[in-house]
Amino acid sequence: MTHAHLTTLVLALIFLIIIAVLQNKGKNIKIWHMILRTNYILVMVTGFILFFTSYSIPLSYYFKAILGILMIGLFEMVIVRKQNGKPTDLLWIAFSIVFVVLFVLGFTLPQGIDLLK
Repeated sequence: MTHAHLTTLVLALIFLIIIAVLQNKGKNIKIWHMILRTNYILVMVTGFILFFTSYSIPLSYYFKAILGILMIGLFEMVIVRKQNGKPTDLLWIAFSIVFVVLFVLGFTLPQGIDLLK
């Protein structure tokens, strides 16, 4: 299930990049935005499955779950604020910080993928 979760996360990032590029070109992003929102559901379902398959859930998993939901919120805020012509610089910085923290947590928690083996 870890691979499915990671795959949906990578797809979400790809869709976010596509949407950002299309927004900069002034193109319509409605379909891509709906695809990304559908992908959020897959990210959350696979994340919940990983979360609840633990016998005992340590505090770090709760922290990662909260950050994951915050990440989805940041995805949406970046897209919508850009559509409305508002500045998104601080949101991109927050997105980058949360992204790095999530990946570090994801790879270091016991259910994560050990890249150092």
